[in-house]
Amino acid sequence: MYAGSVVGVCSITVTLVILCCLRKKSESDESVVFWNKKTKNVVNIEAFLKKCVSIAPKRYNFSDIKKMTNSFKDKLGQGGYGYVYKGKLPDDRLVAVKVLGESTGNGEEFLNEVASISRTAHVNIVTLLGFCFEGSKRALIYEFMPNGSLEKYIYDENQLIGSPRLGWEKNYHIAIAIAHGLEYLHRGCNTQILHLDIKPQNILLDQDFCPKISDFGLAKLCNRKESTMSLLGARGTVGYIAPEVFSRNFGIVSHKSDVYSYGMMILEMVAGRKNIDAGLQHSSEIYFPHWIHKHIELEGDLKLLLNMNKASEELARKMIVVGLWCIQSNPANRPSMDKVVDMLEGSHEVIQVPPKPFPSSP
Repeated sequence: MYAGSVVGVCSITVTLVILCCLRKKSESDESVVFWNKKTKNVVNIEAFLKKCVSIAPKRYNFSDIKKMTNSFKDKLGQGGYGYVYKGKLPDDRLVAVKVLGESTGNGEEFLNEVASISRTAHVNIVTLLGFCFEGSKRALIYEFMPNGSLEKYIYDENQLIGSPRLGWEKNYHIAIAIAHGLEYLHRGCNTQILHLDIKPQNILLDQDFCPKISDFGLAKLCNRKESTMSLLGARGTVGYIAPEVFSRNFGIVSHKSDVYSYGMMILEMVAGRKNIDAGLQHSSEIYFPHWIHKHIELEGDLKLLLNMNKASEELARKMIVVGLWCIQSNPANRPSMDKVVDMLEGSHEVIQVPPKPFPSSP
């Protein structure tokens, strides 16, 4: 489908990123060496970025990055990838600048993020405004999300189950909006994008608490006609990784792997805590999906169980049942994201309770 041959590719991921950027069959028929495992030559990355010039955002020098962040004065967060700083563009727009550490590998995650998110345009996907690649210095410039990550609003040791900090209605609408964003990645792009790291930390909230999916460093790109994908090694975050990602005995990695992570996340939005809580004294409460499935299956009264009124109960029940469907161990039993949207926006009374889920993350 795509023209050109790709020589010296060391990983399936980079192959898919390159294919993403070869936009038309007739664009080019020349061989381009984008990657060299032995030398890790930056020339290969430069060739990739030049090939993607028509879709890539603005490129900045590292001196520009230092200037827009006021010499990295205001740190917003950090992770295994590096640090995130608050910054300002010359037109006074606030931005979040993700500076990748020099120990973050050979550039694969950087290329993933630039290539995948540059092709997106959706209200529930964070916008990449620019990037920096200057020797070993790499940075990504995103729109600033003033309310931070969803993680800040769903975990609280003092919070009662059934009393989310943002309220049930806001919680519910956030869940639907994230589902729309994932549906877009899976079905709305010319190139299907598997995020493979959906979790509360990677959902950012704007000034109106509209959620946006971020952090595409582990994303995989594939032709929309392909329903499955091969991976070299497990990717993602413990507690959210679909079982087929770390063991092919469960099935093949596909868009259903994101569905699993999404299901675990919305169950945490209901619980107000991690799904797997080893700190609890009673083993029956350690795995929240089992605990809540038992009460749903027995037609327990959520109003009493989760300290809520009738209106909140309907929203919570839909999120719970949909979440339980999403975390089924067999990928074939999970709904696609368009079906998830339909289930959340429809009546909870027509959604059957799924079989009991089993803990399957490593």
